[in-house]
Amino acid sequence: MQTRNRILRLPPLILGAALMLMTARAHAETPSVLGYWRTPSGAVVLIAPCGRTLCAEIAALSAGKHPLTDTRNPDPKLRSRPLCGLRIGAGFVEIDPQHARSGRLYDPKSGHTYSGQMTAQGNLLQLRGYLGLPIFGRSETWVRASRPPPCPPG
Repeated sequence: MQTRNRILRLPPLILGAALMLMTARAHAETPSVLGYWRTPSGAVVLIAPCGRTLCAEIAALSAGKHPLTDTRNPDPKLRSRPLCGLRIGAGFVEIDPQHARSGRLYDPKSGHTYSGQMTAQGNLLQLRGYLGLPIFGRSETWVRASRPPPCPPG
């Protein structure tokens, strides 16, 4: 009789576990601007909360020959800081999990800072940098990435 009771209790446990797994999977698939993103150049950027806003920092540099420091920075004192770990986005206000606006983006390739906004669509992030109005800018598509190894000590 005890064996029979255990067998009868097993299906609800399995059903409960299956429902929890499906809920966790559905949550994981919900698009969000947060997380790791691979840029067109191959670098990986982490978008995460910092205070009341969202920030973006370079989590890994792309392979190949390129500067390892912020050589294009308009401030000569900052040109020796490492790119890996550099905060390149700040002040983004999360409108909902898929949208963030009103941020600032720093482009270490040019040394310029732009206003920015971002929209997550599945495993893609549409990032728009602009001067003044969003119409006066350009967009890039970043692809969701896995967490890279930590930046080497600088």
